[in-house]
Amino acid sequence: MKLPVLKSRAFMDEFWEKHILPTLMDYVRIPNQSPSFDPEWESNGHMDRVVQLVYEWCRRYGPKDMVAEIIRYPNRTPVLALEIPGQLEGAALLYGHLDKQPPLERDWREGLDPRIPIREGDKLYGRGTADDGYAVFASLAALLLLREQGLAHPRCFVLIECSEESGSPDLPYYVEKLRERIGTPKLIVCLDSGCGNYDQLWLTTSLRGMIGGVLTVEVLEEGIHSGDGSGIVPSSFRVARSLLERVEDQNTGQIRSEFQVSIPQQRVEQAKMVAKALESTFFSRFPFISGVMPVTEDVLSGIINRTWKPALEITGASGFPDVRMAGNVLRPDTALKLSLRIPPTLDAKVASKTLKQILKFEPPYGARVIYEEEWDVVGWEAPPFVPWLHGALQDASGAFFGNPAMYYGEGYSIPFMSALVASFPNAQFVVTGVVGPHSNVHGPNEFLHVEVAKRVTLCIAEILAQVRE
Repeated sequence: MKLPVLKSRAFMDEFWEKHILPTLMDYVRIPNQSPSFDPEWESNGHMDRVVQLVYEWCRRYGPKDMVAEIIRYPNRTPVLALEIPGQLEGAALLYGHLDKQPPLERDWREGLDPRIPIREGDKLYGRGTADDGYAVFASLAALLLLREQGLAHPRCFVLIECSEESGSPDLPYYVEKLRERIGTPKLIVCLDSGCGNYDQLWLTTSLRGMIGGVLTVEVLEEGIHSGDGSGIVPSSFRVARSLLERVEDQNTGQIRSEFQVSIPQQRVEQAKMVAKALESTFFSRFPFISGVMPVTEDVLSGIINRTWKPALEITGASGFPDVRMAGNVLRPDTALKLSLRIPPTLDAKVASKTLKQILKFEPPYGARVIYEEEWDVVGWEAPPFVPWLHGALQDASGAFFGNPAMYYGEGYSIPFMSALVASFPNAQFVVTGVVGPHSNVHGPNEFLHVEVAKRVTLCIAEILAQVRE
């Protein structure tokens, strides 16, 4: 243990309250949606405003020997690059992003707004607070604490991108451009992940991949009277349901074997420990309506399902009129947007091709079936923690949360991880975050748990102080 606990907590509490939260609130007010959700992002200037806001904050509060730069290339989102000299051998790369998901204004509860920061106790509500606006502030605050306490840390490169919510298409380009400045980090810290509860530090050990696209079934040149054609013309929706049944058992949700993998025993054992920690709270984090039961009531099975099993969701549909305007028409076509989460170690490109073959093979009634592949996001499994890092993680969680660190797979995807792994294959990874129960990133009522964000910042400082060869 390097940091004095009480002094460090006092420093971090004051720094967050006085210097981070006011600017984080200003960040919430800027509608800088990720490029996938705002084609006019470059001309409307919101992304540039956000980057300039954070850049100016970094220049004001960052270490005096820090080099800060906004980097822009044509037709690409900007990045913020911060270089902080260190005293320990080696280098660390700290990652975050500033772009946001769509606001979903109408879905937020009364009294909340995605673009108006509102604090209720330890919760700061607003789009982008937990995903992932806090990361750059937390990264510098951790380093400032070490400097204030006179503790050494490695040279750090903080890289903040603006295309993560669009799949990080620009990140590999910038990593390659900045490779010499980044160096060869022995540690990569990512603050864009989740936590199973708010009582300890959570380390992400795996991420599911994701494949998906649009399935379209066509049966008619145009819609016809349903009384005239039903029973003769096959329903495009029924054909689509039949095709989906090839992938997913409609009664159990089980996905066919081509999309399964053998789960490493180490991950099963870690899941068992997580199940004990979350035994009484695991299912309550999901906003079930009254009377609805989960797919499984066994916590361990739920954890395995969420982290290492494939799962299908229909995230969008077209070819349907609004129910208030729907007449008795046999519709000519049905289009469904598919999102299939896949295990961390499954080859996403192969899985995407397999899905397309399954859906298009000999369609019922000879219906015209089109499947347009839209994405194949690679999953990720963390390399084993080296002894010094395992010790640092446990030291940090014990000191600043009072509980041991937990190792946990996440069910979602973080596209940039594949770019970082490809560029720095020998690095150790600390993938953590503040996305916990009910924080609801990507959905309505997103919030940052401020107290947990402070503690995670303290943990990152402790980890950086213990970096070893």
